[in-house]
Amino acid sequence: MRSVTTVKSVSIGLIHQLARLAMLVLVCISGNAAAEPLKVVATFSILGDLTQRVGGERIEVLELVGPEADAHVYQPTPADAKMIAQAGLVVVNGYGFEGWIDRLIKSSGYRGKVVTAGAGVRTLKRRQPPGESQDNAQDRNSRNGEVDPHAWQDLSNALRYVDNIAAALSAADPAGHEIYRANAEKYKREIVALDEQIRTSFNAIPAEQRRAVTSHDAFGYFSRAYGIGFISPVGINTDAEPSAGDVGRIIRQIRRERIRAVFMESISDPRLLKRIRQESGARIGGTLYSDSLSKADGPAATYLDLMRHNARTLATALAQ
Repeated sequence: MRSVTTVKSVSIGLIHQLARLAMLVLVCISGNAAAEPLKVVATFSILGDLTQRVGGERIEVLELVGPEADAHVYQPTPADAKMIAQAGLVVVNGYGFEGWIDRLIKSSGYRGKVVTAGAGVRTLKRRQPPGESQDNAQDRNSRNGEVDPHAWQDLSNALRYVDNIAAALSAADPAGHEIYRANAEKYKREIVALDEQIRTSFNAIPAEQRRAVTSHDAFGYFSRAYGIGFISPVGINTDAEPSAGDVGRIIRQIRRERIRAVFMESISDPRLLKRIRQESGARIGGTLYSDSLSKADGPAATYLDLMRHNARTLATALAQ
């Protein structure tokens, strides 16, 4: 009788130990599952940075068009379709900026949420490039829409981007709602502070000196927000080619209005602006970042760095 009791005690104790071990395994498995970051695909590097700042460690951001790459001429690959298929959320700018995104999402089979980060911002209409015929303008608008998509170039618009991204992340990952909300509010305070700094720096420059030439028409929102007049030989899309007449008109305008500087863009071929500089007498004011961040060791590695760098580069050149 004593030996039976002992066997039973050992068996019950072993069962309890195995049960505790099983519970520990389940806890570890569930903990790892909970710790798995939400995969978010952003269409280009600026959106990727905005999204990462809001999501923090709870998300993994994958960018289709990386730093120093041009979304206007981007060609999707099968690997990009696979990336989207595995995502928990896709973040796009909207307003025709990513003309390829609908086809890419369709080919990927993705059925999840697509958030338009720029939804609800104060938009601008696309400006018609110099010398473009009305027929060409209508055709372009029918393909890309009438709205200028570069809305992030106004920091006040970035506040709406952040809110839209935070709401989408919270919907995709409700458990992280408070984290996303707190990250978004902190980030928005930084955006507002930089916006005030930029306004102050440009207010110190006489209005007649606040004129600049850039490669393509990506700075309309910056112009509206901070009072800088921009002209460019190319319209919204970098794949457009200006005619000789367009370039001549720009050169005459620079001379007539005594525009002080032309600015390169990180994603554009510099040869056209170098020619304009040589023939107009304007100087090179520096390099601006319009549609893409720089690499990590560059001057525009984050969205706030991009806006800070562009403002500092413009202010330094235009104040001379």
